[in-house]
Amino acid sequence: MSLFLGVDIGTSSSKGVVVDAYGKVIGSAVREHGVDRPRPGHAEMDGEIWWDEFVSLATELTEGITVDAVGVSGMGPCVLLTDAFGTPLRKAILYGVDTRATAQIAALTAELGGADAIRERCGSALSSQAVGPKLAWVTEHEPAVAARARRLFMPASWLAYRLTGAYVLDYHSASQCTPLFDTHALDWYSPWASRIAPDLELPPLAWPGDVAGTTTRALAGIPAGTPVITGTIDAWTEAVSVGAQNPGDLMLMYGTTMFLVATVDRPVTSPSMWGTVGAFPGTRNLAGGMATSGAVTGWLRDLTDGSFVDLLAEAEASGPGARGLLMLPYFAGERTPVMDPDARGVVAGLTLSHTRGDLYRAALEATALGVRHNLEFLPDVRRVVAVGGGTRGGLWTRIVSDVTGRAQEVPRVTIGAAFGAAYLAALTRGPADIAAWNPIAETVEPDPSTKDGYDELYALYRDLYPATRAIAHSLANRQRRTP
Repeated sequence: MSLFLGVDIGTSSSKGVVVDAYGKVIGSAVREHGVDRPRPGHAEMDGEIWWDEFVSLATELTEGITVDAVGVSGMGPCVLLTDAFGTPLRKAILYGVDTRATAQIAALTAELGGADAIRERCGSALSSQAVGPKLAWVTEHEPAVAARARRLFMPASWLAYRLTGAYVLDYHSASQCTPLFDTHALDWYSPWASRIAPDLELPPLAWPGDVAGTTTRALAGIPAGTPVITGTIDAWTEAVSVGAQNPGDLMLMYGTTMFLVATVDRPVTSPSMWGTVGAFPGTRNLAGGMATSGAVTGWLRDLTDGSFVDLLAEAEASGPGARGLLMLPYFAGERTPVMDPDARGVVAGLTLSHTRGDLYRAALEATALGVRHNLEFLPDVRRVVAVGGGTRGGLWTRIVSDVTGRAQEVPRVTIGAAFGAAYLAALTRGPADIAAWNPIAETVEPDPSTKDGYDELYALYRDLYPATRAIAHSLANRQRRTP
């Protein structure tokens, strides 16, 4: 029996699975970790954590067995800079939750001819999600690091490199390295790349399921010579894990952040979303991502010293509308469709009678309202598939369906990116049908009785951000001045 290992490096944890040739999960494991936030707007992680947790997961999951291929995945787009020998020079700067490069976004946008010109070539305008401005930030603020930097890694490519010695990045991840990548030519755009990072050796490109190389030595139950795929960013691997790859499909990922990946039949750009290359040759996506979702619920759990089980029960009892509370979930700025790194979280309507269950319900509803906002900018969505840890328990998915008026299909396996990475690894040994690997287990339908109340709440949600934006920006500036 062939066995495949899939490992995903996420924002708050790393997950691993071993899957057989029919998609049955033989074993799974998790390693939790934190994000370093040395200053407001900064989000970093030591790249060695990614490797150490991979080794730990692989050692546990392959005890007594041997795997035939390895799949890798991870959050992104991240910026892990190394020297020419692959030694990290600083902690990795994370994806759009790191909003440090606002000045560089503005400067590069002006220098390169404006947002429209960048969007036309790259698929997306510059935002906190983009790699280019973060490289420019390093050049400006850490010139000694920039002078030594020769290679750029993300979690998946870092694992592939450590396992095989191959320096390679997938096309999808490259398409989020705005403005270094030309989405039409499917190649690095040297005029802009050389202006922003002239000394970087940009990696050769491959598709996520392509074999990056084979392992250079044995590791636990991974023999030397085992194929390792190139891998990609976790949200796209999650979409693979549920078969959301056809035009009209939308993958909705419930995690530390909320991510939306819509498959389209041609390259599409939007001022409010990200146009990207897909996970497979010939596919294209229009994607969105909220800066927080599970991160806010985790924050509330820690703040109130509660358990997720208790908080979910209390939120269920609170009922639709959270007894008159309304939250903006912009606790780490906001990505799409607001594209405002200086947005901040707001809780409106608080009284002394409100409970932690009401606050938790308001956080779940805030995420759902944010999903509804994103959906307004995604064309021709005909099928929504939900995946990720937040689908467990059912309340969160029910709230999202009620708020958006959209049914959601929930597959049998919701482990997500690690499972998708294992599936891509299995493809190195021959065809495999993801629908057979991971059939739909249930469909969450919206409750019509909640429609009017949530429509009213959504209108208030849309009003709350512009009404508080100036105050939030002033507070963000104060936070930046705080040591």
